[in-house]
Amino acid sequence: MAVLDRDYEHALEVAAAIACGATGFRVDVTDPAAIEACVAAVERDLGPIEVLVNNAGITRDSLLARLSEEQWDAVMDVNLKGAYLTMKAVSRGMMKRRSGRIINIASIVGLVGNKGQSNYAASKAGLIGLTKAVAKELAPRNIRVNAVAPGFIETDMTAGLSAEAREALSAQIALGRLGTAQDVASAVAFLASDAAAYITGQVIVVDGGMVM
Repeated sequence: MAVLDRDYEHALEVAAAIACGATGFRVDVTDPAAIEACVAAVERDLGPIEVLVNNAGITRDSLLARLSEEQWDAVMDVNLKGAYLTMKAVSRGMMKRRSGRIINIASIVGLVGNKGQSNYAASKAGLIGLTKAVAKELAPRNIRVNAVAPGFIETDMTAGLSAEAREALSAQIALGRLGTAQDVASAVAFLASDAAAYITGQVIVVDGGMVM
């Protein structure tokens, strides 16, 4: 398993936490040449890439009236262009082998929007469209392409929520709690497995029933 990150030290830390022979690699997903070099290095060191999970993502939140072009471009470059570049690079080998699974991490914000996140919502909505289009292109080569759209998950981004904000947020979720990284990982693992052999071009929503 390969863990990719702009921060090489962080990639190594995550790889060590995963264990199972995971290895860290440094890559900037907005740099086409860096992605090509990284894919080559991964396949040289670990073998053919059978599963790609695109989970690189950033936020630069602001109301539209104050949203700068730099904020818009930064989010689009990482969240959408990065996925396009990575899928393009990895899919070549998958097409030759006529086998592969690609899972893109979208968001419920890409389905319903969110005030102050027009750039993020647009990038995740675009990622869902990209997923469906590429799924149709690659299906004849036995490559499945799906997306997972998490709701509000316990991460560093939500750790700073006040008790009041957390309670209000939980009240909007049918299951009454924020999700965990494991909730999302389980959906990804399912889509990567043979149990999902007849599923492609789909968006699996993991939000505890927040959006129904």
